[in-house]
Amino acid sequence: MNLDVLIFGAHPDDAELSMGGTIAKLTSHGLKVGLIDLTKGELGTRGTSETRQKEAFHSAIALKIANRENLDIPDGEVTATKENLMKVVLAIRKFKPKIIFAPYKNDRHPDHVHTSDLVKQAHFFSGLLKIKTFDKEKLQPAYRPKKLFYYMQTYTFEPSFIVDISDTFNLKMNAVKAYATQFFDPKSKEPETFISSPEFLKFIESRAEFYGFKIGKKYGEPFYTEEEVELDLIHLLGKIEHPKCEK
Repeated sequence: MNLDVLIFGAHPDDAELSMGGTIAKLTSHGLKVGLIDLTKGELGTRGTSETRQKEAFHSAIALKIANRENLDIPDGEVTATKENLMKVVLAIRKFKPKIIFAPYKNDRHPDHVHTSDLVKQAHFFSGLLKIKTFDKEKLQPAYRPKKLFYYMQTYTFEPSFIVDISDTFNLKMNAVKAYATQFFDPKSKEPETFISSPEFLKFIESRAEFYGFKIGKKYGEPFYTEEEVELDLIHLLGKIEHPKCEK
C-alpha cells in the first residue's frame, strides 16, 4: 500500500498528542496516512504493552488511519543501530510516502530524541540504491520521501509552519483519550505520571490554542523543517478576503 503520509513515533500515543489534529485533517480529505510506532511503550509506568496496543488500535480507528504497525524495538533502546535503522528504511520503502513526520530532535524523553535521529538517517539512506532491504524476501527499490517534517512534543521550538486544526481538535482529543491507561482517570489506582494529571490534557489544549492564535485560528499544531518549503502565493491570496474598512 502506498501512503501519502507516514508518521513515526517512539511510543503509541506520541503522534496523537503531537499532531492528532493534523492527522485527522489529512484523513478527512481522503489522504492515506500511516503510523509507525517504534516500540510498544512497555517501560511506561501505567498500563501494559498489551493494553497500549489495544488503545493504539482504537485511536487509529478514531483518526481513520490507513495502516498502523509496530517495529518491536525494545522501549528505552531506540538507538541508531544498523538493525533499527534498517527497520525504519524498510518501512519507508514499503509504504513509499510522499511526506514523513518524526519527533523534533530536542525533547525530555531520550527515545523521542533517538527516534528523530533514526528517522532522519533512514530518510536519507532509504534513497540509496546500494543499501539493500527485503520485504517478504522481495528486494525493495530505493525510495526517498520528498519531505521530512518534525512535530513538537514536550520541548518547544520556533515553528516553520502551523497547521490549522480548528475543525479536527475534538477528533484529536478523542484519539488521545483512547489511551485510557495513560491519561487522567479519577478511577485509576495506578501511579501518577507526567502525563496522567488533568493539567497535562489542559496543557495540550492550551498549546493548541496558543499556536492557533498565532495564525488567527482557534487551534493549531506546530511543525519544523530543516529545508525550505514552497509557498503557493496565488492559492493563498485566493483564500484571503479583503479586509473591511474600520469606521
